[in-house]
Formats: sequence, C-alpha cells, structure tokens
Amino acid sequence: MENWADQLLQEYEVGKKALTDMRDGLNRMDPSSAQDLTQINSMIDSMAYSMDWMSTGRQPGNYRGADIKSVYQRQYFESMDLIPDIQEQLQDMGAKQLYMTQEEKMILSQIFGAMSMRERQCYILHVGQKMSMSKIAEEIGVSKATVQKYISRAKEKVLEKVS
Repeated sequence: MENWADQLLQEYEVGKKALTDMRDGLNRMDPSSAQDLTQINSMIDSMAYSMDWMSTGRQPGNYRGADIKSVYQRQYFESMDLIPDIQEQLQDMGAKQLYMTQEEKMILSQIFGAMSMRERQCYILHVGQKMSMSKIAEEIGVSKATVQKYISRAKEKVLEKVS
C-alpha cells in the first residue's frame, strides 16, 4: 500500500523528468539559453536532494548516522504525565497539596531533557528515592564511581538550568 511519501516521490520523479527533458531540449551553444540552463540544473539538483531526503529519511550527504548529536539518547518530556502522580502518597504522609506551575513544569522537562537516560535514572533514584550510590550501582549493574559520575553530571545540569 502506497503512503503519501511514496506519492510525493513519484510526483517529484515526474517533475524531475520534465525538467531533464526541458534541459536536454535547450541549445547549449546559444548564449541566451545559458541562464535557463543554469536555472534548470539548479532546480534538478534541488529536486534530487529533496527526493534523496524523502527516500532515506535523513539529510543527504550526512554519513555519520545521526543528523543531531546524540539524537537517539535524548528524550524530550513534552508531557508531564510521565512524572508519576505522588499526590496520594503525600496526602497519606499528611503533606500539603502538591502544585507545579506551567513554568515549573517546563523547567523540569528541560532539566530532564538535558540529562541522559542513566543520569536521569541515577539522579531520581538518589535524590528522589534517597537510595545510596552503592545500592543504585548494584541495581543498574555499574560501579559506584560511575553512579557518582552520573549524579554529579546531573546535578551540574540542574544547577545550570535553575541558575
């Protein structure tokens, strides 16, 4: 079954063929058609670039495997629904109502988004769950020094965003 991207690629292919036919029909010896030839070649190049991008799903000519640094490791917290609702736990402990403004939620999502998955995991376990670094290291299968490094980096990122 064909999707919209396949249909768009077919339309671009037809347009590119028409431009190629137009270019081939120009008299290359005629100085008046030099500007048309330049313009048509530019259009063909642009269409080929766009078609390559659409067919591969990534920027043409980028051979590193990711167009944005650490794109697969980054997570953006668009929805604060990912943060567990602890209101019932707070009420059981006799704590006051928990409320975050929209601005505070945005700051929190930016902080979490700046952290790697491991930094976030270690930070939340250490600061939020009050787990020791040794216990965290044991749970996630890394050394205590590694956990300490993750927490240190996470705290730096928190201070950077809050300051």
